[in-house]
Amino acid sequence: MKALLKAGNTAVITGGANGIGLAAAKTFARAGMNVCIADVDAEQLDAAMAELKALAPAGEIASFATDVADHSAVVALKDAVFERFGAVNVLMNNAGIGAGGGAYSNLEGWQKVMAVNLWGIIHGVQTFVPAMLEQGEQAVVINTGSKQGITNPPGNAAYNVAKAGVRALTESLAHELRNVEGGQLTAHLLVPGFTYTGLIARHVAEKPPAAWTPEQVVEYMLDRIDTGDFYVLCPDNDVSVALDHKRIQWNTDDLIENRPALSRWHPDFADAFARFVE
Repeated sequence: MKALLKAGNTAVITGGANGIGLAAAKTFARAGMNVCIADVDAEQLDAAMAELKALAPAGEIASFATDVADHSAVVALKDAVFERFGAVNVLMNNAGIGAGGGAYSNLEGWQKVMAVNLWGIIHGVQTFVPAMLEQGEQAVVINTGSKQGITNPPGNAAYNVAKAGVRALTESLAHELRNVEGGQLTAHLLVPGFTYTGLIARHVAEKPPAAWTPEQVVEYMLDRIDTGDFYVLCPDNDVSVALDHKRIQWNTDDLIENRPALSRWHPDFADAFARFVE
């Protein structure tokens, strides 16, 4: 992927005004790319634009006020970007919110989180991918998922369901793109660890020691995609990749061994899980 980070290439990042999206935009801008950030927060967009323009040595910087939950808004984003730059080499479907609800509570929260975290990425894929295939250039699609979409921890079923959907969508997309004759477009699932983004900063004034910075996530993402990884499973300062693998394996074995759902958090399995991790 690092070969795509060069002057003349174009990146589009939704949720690009803060957090991982902005960190990626800065990396792309420093490389001289044309960078298009889309976000629903106009004030943050303005602040992000000022930062990016100070970094860009060669490329153009553009911002678009976009609600990814609105399909027509994403179509308008695509049309504007292709009209201005002619191609998209990096698409990061990254916009997300933290709202949600339990399995049988907060329907409004469910609707909001599904509209942004799942439908927003579906809209990005459906709108941009056909055009990116037609351009006939090497390119990547990166969809931001979550470990919660893999291990499904209790507490926010709506968020987990949305991110599980992102995983399934991106797996299907990657498979379909592999079967495009002569295709040069690949898809990747970014799975951040504990990352100190704007969502957390609203509640915690300083970065917790366990968290990675968004910049660390982007650096790791670029390295892993360069090795050909589809699943970009990020560690943090508290959880290693090896521990993530153990947690994912246990969660998968719930189905195979027909244990109670989410047995990792079931008191009857606490000791067994602790031994398994050790």
